[in-house]
Amino acid sequence: MLEYLRIQDLALIEDLELEFGPGINVLSGETGAGKSFILKALGFLTGDRLEVDLVRPGKEKATAEAVFILPDGAELILRRELTAENGRSRLFINDRISSQEGVRELRPSLLLHTSQHGQQKLLQPAYQGKLLDDFMNRPDLLEKRDDSLKKLSVLAQRRAELEVRWRALEEKRDLLEYQRQEIDKVTPLPDEENELEARRQELRQADQADEAVLQALAALHGEDSGQGLMEALGSLERAVKQLARADESFAGDLEGLAGIYPVLEDLSSRLRRGAGRKNAKFDVEAIEERLFAISQLKRKLRRSLPEILALRDELEENLAFLDSCALDLKQLGREESSLCAELAALLAVLNPARREAARGLKELLEGELRGLGFSEQVQVDFVFAARPLHPGRPGCPICEEEKAQIFWRPNPGQQAQPLDKIASGGELSRFLLALVSILARRSPEAPTLIFDEVDAGVGGITLNKLGDKLRELGRERQMLLITHWPSLAAGAGRHFLVRKEVLDGDTFTRCRRLEGGEVSEEIARMAGGGAQGRVLAKELLAFSPS
Repeated sequence: MLEYLRIQDLALIEDLELEFGPGINVLSGETGAGKSFILKALGFLTGDRLEVDLVRPGKEKATAEAVFILPDGAELILRRELTAENGRSRLFINDRISSQEGVRELRPSLLLHTSQHGQQKLLQPAYQGKLLDDFMNRPDLLEKRDDSLKKLSVLAQRRAELEVRWRALEEKRDLLEYQRQEIDKVTPLPDEENELEARRQELRQADQADEAVLQALAALHGEDSGQGLMEALGSLERAVKQLARADESFAGDLEGLAGIYPVLEDLSSRLRRGAGRKNAKFDVEAIEERLFAISQLKRKLRRSLPEILALRDELEENLAFLDSCALDLKQLGREESSLCAELAALLAVLNPARREAARGLKELLEGELRGLGFSEQVQVDFVFAARPLHPGRPGCPICEEEKAQIFWRPNPGQQAQPLDKIASGGELSRFLLALVSILARRSPEAPTLIFDEVDAGVGGITLNKLGDKLRELGRERQMLLITHWPSLAAGAGRHFLVRKEVLDGDTFTRCRRLEGGEVSEEIARMAGGGAQGRVLAKELLAFSPS
């Protein structure tokens, strides 16, 4: 039961507090007074979106709070805020932040909302099917069906992706294999090109060093029969030695020449040790050939070496995929067949369960409609049509789900037709009320019923019967009833007046509970006002069961 509702800074509502009671709680007021804002706040609290422009101008946020009393007597407190700056909302359940999904799961146990919009939904075959499923009350079957369909959808998507990729690669298989062969001929390694360039430079430098050694040795020892530097130095030393004997002034020169000779001998020895190194010419030629092969591969594939290495991995992956794809598709086919068999077995239970539920709901609906002023011969039928749930594939059982559409014959002599073909607005109002009455009695959560002008298009004796049905429901469940009919408002346990007020150039929606004579005055206004309105209000309140 909805016990308390507070709304702040929502549209025309500045600050509004309402305390509801059991039974029928009526909201009345002129058209456009703001009754819909109260319902929007309740919808917002239970998971609906709210546009940011509904935050009252000049305010930082709009807030809605509600206290529900659960069947076990526990309190459930909901609070939700909508920020004007960014349009974001925050939801709190018992003062703990929560998600919209969390409160949407609670919603069926809190509120059951019918309106003129609900009448239009009633015309949709999909909504009619959902109503039957709600009445069937086998959520286990529906959950298993949805789970099977989800798994089949995942498999179908996977299969489609594999087939699309397989077709695209199969068309290029020859090119892929050619590219792989060309790469395999060279089998380049990561960073090989740079390493070869560096090695080639090293070998070139080594070759140049060998040439310098030979030139130095030739300078020291001469080439062929020519005289080298050391032989010349020996001849020079002997000559200076003869001079020093004759002239002592050459003694110092002789000592200097004697010191040079060991240096040259050491140099010669070291040069000879290096002269025997292997010529690097052959290694350079091998490197040149390897670099040329890599260059040719780059030219053929029009890619850099890193791109070729990446291409090689991609080619291996794609060609491996082409080789294994057929096996993968067969495995997916086996999984799909198994899931289809499970789904077919499930539908073999679900489809008869729906038909059985349809027979029970048909009888209850016809009884409710007779009590709402329809002919004693009113007839309701659920016409089933099979629709495939999964595209048929070889090896998969046929999976057809039977979905129901409501046909009816409100008057004798007519042919039963779909509800959306022949139902008037008033008939839809009563039909929806009949459905809600049945579903509300079957619901273990006892949600608060919200009727938003369910009396639209109804009048006369039929309106009286509709009022009787609402009062009957009100004895079992809490109800919020928005109405413009005084005869319906007179049956309320609590009556709230919604009105619009302009103050200092600003517009406000106000709502307050009427007490004592105020109720009679409001019902008189709803009845047309004046002396006749007051007389009618007095009569309605006198005979009202409340």
